[in-house]
Amino acid sequence: MPFIDIQGKLGIDIDKWMLIQSGKQPWNRAARCHVFEKEWIECAHGIGKIRAKTECKLELEDFYECLHRDKLYKRLTDIKTQREKLVKEGKYTIPDHHLGKDEQRP
Repeated sequence: MPFIDIQGKLGIDIDKWMLIQSGKQPWNRAARCHVFEKEWIECAHGIGKIRAKTECKLELEDFYECLHRDKLYKRLTDIKTQREKLVKEGKYTIPDHHLGKDEQRP
């Protein structure tokens, strides 16, 4: 936070919406992870940072996953490696529409 709040003094809002997702958003649309951030803030409000790390761990993990999607990407790479393994073994054939070929129409 700057020492002088120029945006506040001029009455403009350029990047404040990026700092906290539960704040006012452009076009009045909620951010993607707004619900998870709200749950985490409600849980951590008033108990302090140290207690919030342990007591609100699930909410923080959900919020972090929504922001960064680490578990999703790991799951997708695991699925892709398993598919490649099955293709090499000859137990799975990739459908033509997954290879970019048009489906044959009757």
